[in-house]
Amino acid sequence: MRNTARWATMAAALAIAIVGSGLPLAAIAADTDAVAFGKQVAFDRKKGNCLACHVMDDGESPGNIGPPLIAMKARFPDRARLRAQVWDAQVANPGTRMPPFGKHQALSEKEIDAIVDYLYTL
Repeated sequence: MRNTARWATMAAALAIAIVGSGLPLAAIAADTDAVAFGKQVAFDRKKGNCLACHVMDDGESPGNIGPPLIAMKARFPDRARLRAQVWDAQVANPGTRMPPFGKHQALSEKEIDAIVDYLYTL
């Protein structure tokens, strides 16, 4: 099969999967935007700065103080628990070095939600 035909077949299969998922295309686009925004905030050295302590995704110069951010849905099946961890990890682990991003208002609620959306893709 030629590459053009292969790409057309994959695009058609993806379109069928999206339409068949029952999700409106706008919701899928919004989710994609939130994930991209979350990654941007997580990687931003002046915002989330998650790479200072964690190995994650394709980040450059990651730290090793915190655990690697992998298999996040399996590790935090309850999304609210993961959000609470980003908001203030000291509640679940009083000895943590992780900054309480929400409690200290270092990140907005929207930024924290976007980071959680992004983390759920890892």
